[in-house]
Amino acid sequence: MTKLSVNINKIATLRNSRGGNVPNLLKVAADVQDFGAQGITIHPRPDQRHIRYQDAYDLKSVVTTEYNIEGNPIPQFVDLVLDIKPTQVTLVPDSEEVLTSNAGWDTVTHQDYLKEVIKTFKDAGIRTSIFIDTDLALIEAAATTGADRIELYTEQFAKDFEAGNTAGVKAYREAAIRAHELGLGINAGHDLNLDNIAFFKSEIPNLAEVSIGHALISESIYLGIENVVNMYLDRLKG
Repeated sequence: MTKLSVNINKIATLRNSRGGNVPNLLKVAADVQDFGAQGITIHPRPDQRHIRYQDAYDLKSVVTTEYNIEGNPIPQFVDLVLDIKPTQVTLVPDSEEVLTSNAGWDTVTHQDYLKEVIKTFKDAGIRTSIFIDTDLALIEAAATTGADRIELYTEQFAKDFEAGNTAGVKAYREAAIRAHELGLGINAGHDLNLDNIAFFKSEIPNLAEVSIGHALISESIYLGIENVVNMYLDRLKG
């Protein structure tokens, strides 16, 4: 069964917009797990515009499922992850000025850098994943970095699906097959939602985990977060 990790960045964005502690990020994380989610994802950025570095520490005692911390492995991020030792660290090559992640790693160009960073995390017993596009050459290069998993960057799939182009999933299926052949676990995330998740799950073999935040929180405004978490879990049973 594919695990659902809920990205709670948007809860932090809402909290920060007003100051104070409403909504309470820690309570939301605890509740989401009680509702059945198998993981919590956060993506702290240097400007702390949503998740704060202190949140990452505070969540350590709250997350009883899988704790996934995403981010660009700048020194401050590396120190944070090594201090907390989450279940998984997902390396994302986003610069500080981007609104949201918009590209995967060039695992060929940055091979040596990724090897060094991944060894640091793996020596600390932390599972590592690389945010990546579907180019098979990049998948093959990812396998030589020492990473445990890849996370397929699914924005293009979501755009294709919304436009009625279900054939767009083919590149993701081929990437997943090749990754599995190379011994890599397969995660996915970005713009997955209630409309497209069941189809994506049905087409991607060996899909270990999806990380969903923006859509899940937005859908919850209308449908309620407990209901939405269980709607995703139902679609992921496959």
